[in-house]
Amino acid sequence: MDTDQIRTFLAIAAHGSFVEAAERLHVTQSTVSARVRRLEEELGARLFVRNRSGANLTAAGRRFLRHAKALILTLDQARHDVGLPGRFEASITVGARIALWEGFFLPRWLDQMRSRAPHIAVSSEIGFEEDLMRRLVEGTLDIGLMYTPRHSTGLVIEHLFDETLVLLASEPDRPWPDEGYVHVDWGPAFHARHANYYPDLERPALHANIGWLGVQMVLYSGGSCFVPIRVARPLVDAGQLFLVPDSPRIPLPAYMVFPRERDAGAVAFALATLREVAAAEAAHGAREGTSAPLE
Repeated sequence: MDTDQIRTFLAIAAHGSFVEAAERLHVTQSTVSARVRRLEEELGARLFVRNRSGANLTAAGRRFLRHAKALILTLDQARHDVGLPGRFEASITVGARIALWEGFFLPRWLDQMRSRAPHIAVSSEIGFEEDLMRRLVEGTLDIGLMYTPRHSTGLVIEHLFDETLVLLASEPDRPWPDEGYVHVDWGPAFHARHANYYPDLERPALHANIGWLGVQMVLYSGGSCFVPIRVARPLVDAGQLFLVPDSPRIPLPAYMVFPRERDAGAVAFALATLREVAAAEAAHGAREGTSAPLE
């Protein structure tokens, strides 16, 4: 059994497809099949059932999944930890949507980690839900923070706080809807609420897959887009963007996802600190909700 076999197994488990695993690993499908065949021979059990829809784990495959993730995570951490200076006792890897790194939520958490747990090294990354979930399944990510997680065996999904999305425009008196509206992809829940608020709105010509990109487009060319209120406030305070009058405030839940068996040691401390910072974020959002309107 070698690491290529295990990583191939995890890639198939994450995507449910030999073909997709081959593309992700940049190898041929025959190579993927050969690795799985050798792994099954070594384990003495069939790991996947292949059908028209892809590949599903067998009972033996599901039992091996936990061990496979632990093996790869242990190896990756060993490689990382060996190269760390002696003052570090552990390391964790955290990935999140870019919007959660903006403002003060994750930067505040990282500051707390640096001051309260200087012995823990933190690798910080940006990603979308699909990649974050895949890496959590593969065991190469300790904690993922996102808006639209999907349920997967062995992963815990925990609600952290609710964002509040507000509609900003480049001019205070700009009519809305306008041709410069940038539809930001905040996920299925946002799309549903957006459709309820604006059932007759034509499909916008401009789209962005992250809020930061939408803001940059509006700042440069004019227009409007929805962004979290914590990201909006400094832009409004600086007179760069303006709240669209009578526009809705749309809630957007934020979640953290982590492997069930990883809720210990350095990861446990990181999760506890995230909960503390999230509670402060929720309290801050509640205060904003009762304070003078953003304008």
